[in-house]
Amino acid sequence: MSDPRYTSYYTEERAALPFCPGCGHTKLVKALDKALVKLQVDPAEVVIVTDIGCIGLADRNFTTSAFHGLHGRSITYACGLKLARPELTVVTLMGDGACGIGGTHLLNVARRNIGITLLIANNFNYGMTGGQHSVTSFHDGVTASTPWGNVERPMDLCATAAAAGAAWVYRTTTYEENLADVVADAIEQPGFAMVDVWEQCTAYYASKNKVKKSRVYELLTENDFGLGLVADKPRPEYSVNFAESFAAGKSALNERPPIEAGFNARLDKQIGIIMAGSAGKKVKSTATLLARAGIASGLVATQKDDYPITVMTGHSVSEVIVSPNRIDYTGIDHPDYLVVLSDIGLGHVASRFSDLPPHCVVYADEGLDLPDTAARVVKLPFEATAKKVNRLGAGVVAVATLLTHSGIFGTDALEAVINAFQSEKIAAMNIKAVAAGLALAAPLD
Repeated sequence: MSDPRYTSYYTEERAALPFCPGCGHTKLVKALDKALVKLQVDPAEVVIVTDIGCIGLADRNFTTSAFHGLHGRSITYACGLKLARPELTVVTLMGDGACGIGGTHLLNVARRNIGITLLIANNFNYGMTGGQHSVTSFHDGVTASTPWGNVERPMDLCATAAAAGAAWVYRTTTYEENLADVVADAIEQPGFAMVDVWEQCTAYYASKNKVKKSRVYELLTENDFGLGLVADKPRPEYSVNFAESFAAGKSALNERPPIEAGFNARLDKQIGIIMAGSAGKKVKSTATLLARAGIASGLVATQKDDYPITVMTGHSVSEVIVSPNRIDYTGIDHPDYLVVLSDIGLGHVASRFSDLPPHCVVYADEGLDLPDTAARVVKLPFEATAKKVNRLGAGVVAVATLLTHSGIFGTDALEAVINAFQSEKIAAMNIKAVAAGLALAAPLD
């Protein structure tokens, strides 16, 4: 390389590397620096991501950007950075302890093939916290947490990542002369690339287990962990796939029309409306129509829904707030209107009846036996009326009745959002349900 623009990405301006004498982390950090110099990546386009652990102290020694987070979570931060800024070169420095803690993240970055580079400083123990055993500690290894010898077998991180679908996986040691070249190759991979770097923790593991350079190679052989390229199966990188899939899917989406505030509301305060019914009876979708109609009338609206994990069974309760002003609190402690459409819905809100204020109006289907309450109760045949025009339209009938009776805003806004947001067939049935609700409200004072 002639006259490189960047001669080093390493700095001791903030502090010297804090590693113990003989620690392999120093060699790995220096190898990363040499790899970046070889690739001549703009430092402004590089992010070193680390978490808790001795190797995580190295991010401050690079002139690139850096992100330091929780133990075992550096892969997740790196993936977020890469997905948000695909043009960045994102390198994660992680210990074997962090791999154990964040194992699910290792599996999923490999499976998804997100284009980050993972360099694992694998020294077979938790060095920063006193030398406890990790997922890569060897059988019979003596550590702070296994003074009698480790009964577990070491995890093959490379085989694990390869089995999960990693595109490029390499195992090496800090004793190899080509370490910097291997790191450079990993960074150049378009998808996820992982380098498992075996090294020495001279403070704990190596001293307790008499592990020297020769013993590292013996452990490789004894555990059938070969050096070199473990996986090389190039495939499209995740963010590229995602962008293409999103672009293709977006073109097929039906864009929702904006809600135009073209109607008038007669409301000078915030009010809360609760709708309670049975799952599968369109309670939630009716509440959404109510909220949209409020917005179309120049109001601010929020909606909260409560339903079980099952489909078409159980309760369905929606809370809608409409207000002429900003809504800061989206809970409804004491509703102004309560719509109850079924026994199942009633069972879910029955406890509220004793606390309903006198100004609250309860709109309930005529067949329901309601608890005692101080609120005003209006019972009407919502379900029977809906069966004549739309069997799933009891909620729309009730909302149309409520709007007509209360005067919050007109049913013309409700009809407008029905036509704008629902299919022609469904809208036609719900427009009939609105008319039926208007008829029910006519005799009310």
